[in-house]
Amino acid sequence: MGLLGEAAIFLAAAVIAVPLFHRLRLGSVLGYLAAGMAIGPWGLRLITDVDSIMQFATLGVVMLLFVIGLELQPSRLWVLRKSVFGYGTAQVAATSAIAAAAGLAFGLPPGAAAFAGFALAMSCTPLALQLLAERGELPTRHGRSAFSILLFQDLSVIPVLTVIPFLGAGAAVASGADAWLGALTAIGVVAAVVIGGHTLLRPALRLVAHTRIPEVFTAATLLVIIGVALLMASAGVSMALGAFIAGVLLSDSEFRHELEAHIEPFKGLLLGLFFISVGMFADLGLLLEHPAEILAAVAGLIVVKAAILFLLARRDGHGHGSALDLGIVLSQGGEWAFVLFPLAAANAILDTRLADALVIVVTLSMTVTPVAFVIRDGVLAIRARRQAPEPTELPEMETSPVIIAGFGRFGQIVGRILRARRIRFTALDRNPEQVDTVRRFGTEAYLGDASRLDLLRAAKAADAKLFVIAIDDVESSLQTAETLRRHFPHLKIYARARNRFHAHRLMDIGVDYIVRETLLSSLELSEQLLCATGLPAWDAKDTVATFKRLDERMLARQHAVYHDETRLIQSSKEAARELEGIFDADAESAAGTTSSGMPFTPDDIR
Repeated sequence: MGLLGEAAIFLAAAVIAVPLFHRLRLGSVLGYLAAGMAIGPWGLRLITDVDSIMQFATLGVVMLLFVIGLELQPSRLWVLRKSVFGYGTAQVAATSAIAAAAGLAFGLPPGAAAFAGFALAMSCTPLALQLLAERGELPTRHGRSAFSILLFQDLSVIPVLTVIPFLGAGAAVASGADAWLGALTAIGVVAAVVIGGHTLLRPALRLVAHTRIPEVFTAATLLVIIGVALLMASAGVSMALGAFIAGVLLSDSEFRHELEAHIEPFKGLLLGLFFISVGMFADLGLLLEHPAEILAAVAGLIVVKAAILFLLARRDGHGHGSALDLGIVLSQGGEWAFVLFPLAAANAILDTRLADALVIVVTLSMTVTPVAFVIRDGVLAIRARRQAPEPTELPEMETSPVIIAGFGRFGQIVGRILRARRIRFTALDRNPEQVDTVRRFGTEAYLGDASRLDLLRAAKAADAKLFVIAIDDVESSLQTAETLRRHFPHLKIYARARNRFHAHRLMDIGVDYIVRETLLSSLELSEQLLCATGLPAWDAKDTVATFKRLDERMLARQHAVYHDETRLIQSSKEAARELEGIFDADAESAAGTTSSGMPFTPDDIR
């Protein structure tokens, strides 16, 4: 058939299946999986060389991890260490133990049971992250927890790959020595990538950028990703992990956004190819031979993993809905199954037939996760309709580019500015007296609770572009943000926060822009107050600007630890000392001398 013929088949399968599944609200991932099953060895047999396709498609996962690394600055990654090693260790250990116990109960040897349990504890990184991204939930608390667990899983695979020779039947001592040598080599390669990334990557990209030729910069971006991935693979380390490290090293560089823009088209296509190849990998013949056993294993895997993740999340303070979402999104098996189980069969750790059966279990579990999310959304919608009071007849509202929820003192100022620039908006407020008052002053406002899905649909939220949450009540504000993010992910949300804790909870949900209601007025008053104490106006203005910059950085840093009171207090104390240090240094500089030996004066500084 040739390469072009196979490419045409892949593209046609994706173009047919993905829009269909997207229209059915089942998500693009399930569409790719179904397309792979349809054209693969157990479907229409249009393509049968699955192994070579899978090797190429793995580049999609590599690029996905590179982009995720770009989003995580090293300081942010360090803040996540507790989640990575705490959550990750607990999830992998608990799931591995239960799955291994089940293996022992069915007669597997201890080594084989332990290996199978660990492999089943892994979740599918590209599937989980793609689902979270499609739903706009990567910045939420369960999104961050999911990423932390997935990162630990990828890290934990490296030592397991080194001990496979120990578990194999008749493993020799020499193979153990080779394994340890391989582990040291892997550590050396990782260290070389980290050091080289700091010293070589940025200067090299700077030289390429100076050419001002976009296609050359694209080629350089691909070379960095593929080069680091191949270097890691040569040392027995995950290519995806290598790409992630490269992304982290470039996350605080000036090329961060340009790199992401250049890689995005390749990442999307190759991720789709990866999911198609996963669907092709499924041995549906084995499923037809043993349907009851395999489906029971799929159900058991999903229920056990979801339950463990739910309990871990609840213990750490997640809300019920957040914990349930975390359990659903990581309940499937992972892409490592397509590496670990064939490798176990080759080393006589697992029977070949059993390894094939476990691969089909993992593949089917991947198809369940998108469906589980659709079911959960449906259940929540039904529950919301039952709990909500019977709606009165909703008013007919015009489509506006902006919707403002909460039309009190804050929302009214926003509305007045928009109206001054002749920008249409729809105002919603649950207080009938407030609505009546603003209507008397000539503003069209509508009565209703903006957290209700039916009201948002009546307000034409699906056709709006921007949504302002200016609601006084914190819980109503958060509920509205969650409803918007879940049902109208295209909307950019601008929200007013009552305080820092409210702001952090809005950040969990993934609100695009947050302003604390008292911050700007407090800063303005403080500037005037400093002037009244005798500080020059320029000094007072600079002091307030410095404080605002530091406070914004601290708000972002504390987002990862705000639920941990001890670490939150420590972070606040460190920020206070940092701020004092900045002003002390400025004072020492101002107390220096000019070239004539005279002290600096305000006029000198100006």
